[in-house]
Amino acid sequence: MSTMEADAVMAGSKPASQVAARVEATTAAQGAQLPLAMVGKGETIRVLKVRGGSALRQHLSEMGFVEGAEVKVVSRINGDVVVSVKGATFGIGRDMAMRIVMY
Repeated sequence: MSTMEADAVMAGSKPASQVAARVEATTAAQGAQLPLAMVGKGETIRVLKVRGGSALRQHLSEMGFVEGAEVKVVSRINGDVVVSVKGATFGIGRDMAMRIVMY
């Protein structure tokens, strides 16, 4: 949200819901990307891509981390995450979670 938009919301010239919808649409259009290690507890996101060597990409693919797969973050501790993917729940270390790009 720009400073002008924030000022407009504070002044009451635009309803907050309109501004929030515009910000969300802009973020989606820009293709916001975030490593899995930075996704908050309770959030459900989708896999955009997996970075790394072919063996790591294959391993994560077998675990369910394929493009478009829905992932729910069950818990987070210092970048390590417990996730639910395709009905399975397991933990992933921070280094591996940083290689999984979400949107």
